[in-house]
Amino acid sequence: MHAMQLDAPGTLLHAVERPLPQPGPGELRIAITACGVCRTDLHVADGDIHGLLPIIPGHEIVGRVEALGPGVTGFAPGQRVGVPWLGHTCGTCPYCASDRENLCDTPQFTGFTRDGGFATHCLADAHFCFALPDAFDDLHAAPLLCAGLIGYRSYRMAGDAPVLGLYGFGAAAHILAQLAVWQGRKVFAFTREGDTAAQAFAREIGCAWAGDSTAMPPEPLDAAILFAPVGALVPQALKALKKGGRVVCGGIHMSDIPSFPYADLWEERSIVSVANLTRQDGTEFLALAAQAGIQTHVTPMPLAQANEALERLRKGEVEGALVLVC
Repeated sequence: MHAMQLDAPGTLLHAVERPLPQPGPGELRIAITACGVCRTDLHVADGDIHGLLPIIPGHEIVGRVEALGPGVTGFAPGQRVGVPWLGHTCGTCPYCASDRENLCDTPQFTGFTRDGGFATHCLADAHFCFALPDAFDDLHAAPLLCAGLIGYRSYRMAGDAPVLGLYGFGAAAHILAQLAVWQGRKVFAFTREGDTAAQAFAREIGCAWAGDSTAMPPEPLDAAILFAPVGALVPQALKALKKGGRVVCGGIHMSDIPSFPYADLWEERSIVSVANLTRQDGTEFLALAAQAGIQTHVTPMPLAQANEALERLRKGEVEGALVLVC
């Protein structure tokens, strides 16, 4: 199998050839057709978060089942599946036992602590693979596996917010904005200062307003979701909230949050973070994505250009999502 491997933080991925992996008990071997490039992959490559090294990144995987390990049921060779960030949980810790497997004490994460999808093949725990709606081809399904799934968990934690602000209008926000508009919510998009292309894109897909992340929205927000990993946006978003509003930090990594006046938090405003996803999140979101007719905006790139894809993401030169294809 061919793969792009990261050996150390801050270094380029490099091409490697490995023997075709054999699935163990409960595992699937998947022939990968597409893998989305997520900001979390960038955090892994840059050393903002630390997992297993060397590692094959990538956790928005779409492919076909090629081989089944002992004990696997419910899948067949040739079946299309998606593999998300959450790759395995213990099933027995207090969090798993209380329907909070996203907080498992001993989890495994695809492309972080187990090899992921910047490759022609991967192994995956069959219990953490999803059947994908026929409404999406391989290329357009890939961003749903993290930008969509973890974005959806953030969206759920924002509550029933009639006026929703999305800070950082990238892969996750462009998916969640469509779902929110379909559900009748008013969405305001906040982008990097002066990014008129991203603001125009946000308005194209139904946002009622789009502007710089430092601007105040046309009206106060019921909730804000931060996908941009910029801690300074937390107090900025708090100032934009109505009383009782909530700021949801949707990323796995963020720069430090600066101090801010207690008055900005008072009147029952709140700040929460989101960690990972549950399989229930995945089942709910994938069905909703098909019902809502969500259209993921993707740019395909060859697997060999994984470093170029990460650099484009680093520079903010992406509209929608990048997807590596084998």
